[in-house]
Amino acid sequence: MTVTISDIEKAAKTIGDDVIRTPTVAAPGLSREAGCEIYLKLESLQLTGSFKARGARNRRGAIAPAATNGVIACSAGNHAQGVACFAERMGIAATIVMPRETPFAKITRTERYGARVILEGDSFAAALDHTRELAARDNLTFIPPYDDDLIIAGQGTAGLAMGQDAPELEAILIPIGGGGLIAGCAIALKARLPSVEIIGVEAAQYASMKAALAGHEIEATGTTLAEGIAVKTPGTRTLPIVRELVDDIVTVDEPEIEAAVELMADTGGVIVEGAGAVPLAAVMDDRLRFAGRRVGLLVSGGNIDMRLYASVLLRGLVRDGQMVRL
Repeated sequence: MTVTISDIEKAAKTIGDDVIRTPTVAAPGLSREAGCEIYLKLESLQLTGSFKARGARNRRGAIAPAATNGVIACSAGNHAQGVACFAERMGIAATIVMPRETPFAKITRTERYGARVILEGDSFAAALDHTRELAARDNLTFIPPYDDDLIIAGQGTAGLAMGQDAPELEAILIPIGGGGLIAGCAIALKARLPSVEIIGVEAAQYASMKAALAGHEIEATGTTLAEGIAVKTPGTRTLPIVRELVDDIVTVDEPEIEAAVELMADTGGVIVEGAGAVPLAAVMDDRLRFAGRRVGLLVSGGNIDMRLYASVLLRGLVRDGQMVRL
């Protein structure tokens, strides 16, 4: 592995107070619903609303402002906000390329940090190709979303803190997109809690990591509520870490993700985006597996478009018989 626990501990010192030490809290209401003891690592309360601020801040330490024309990143939203935030603090220009289907809320929140946003491509892969072209053409410093040692180490600080705050956990579920978060967290958690079971969760339509590990052709397509983890190709650095340290990968379908977003709000009192809800969706989909256990859910982000959020909640009320449409 190219990233070690020492790298993550160093990242924690580098990041320091520039990001929030988010809490790991018991969730009694969700625990009753799921039949296990649930704890939430609330990265939805993080600076910029997601764990991505960690990696972006750690990566910033390798950038010399005088040696760059600016930074450029490709993102469905959360990485974009992290990069834009710390570029603004450094006083350098930031260009962010996003897929055309990126939620409006994530676009506007990125622009608030002074970044130039370019919408390009119908997928993350297409947007990434365009990002690399712009970086080469304009001599911009490219900041990868997940396949970078400093990014992985930065994201791993979330797992490091979670292990310190809740060492009694028996299983921890973590969302998977390109794999930066779960790779970093797996390194940190296995170093500190060797017996903990680490389970990755992917949206069923974008189960690219699961397919790659099995040696299957990756067929990722379509629209998902969990657009933050809608990644077609896992990282070349993250894949071997996941293979070595992650105990299992499960997938959840769209109705399960939507129900988990609603349950997080109604019972857990937490606003969460689709990607941040997939760990809860996985627990609710397989309650027998987790029954009676102490289970940690890494809530990766809370940047959901409010119009979409309202629609999800209204559909939930209809399903539960609390609202009738005539």
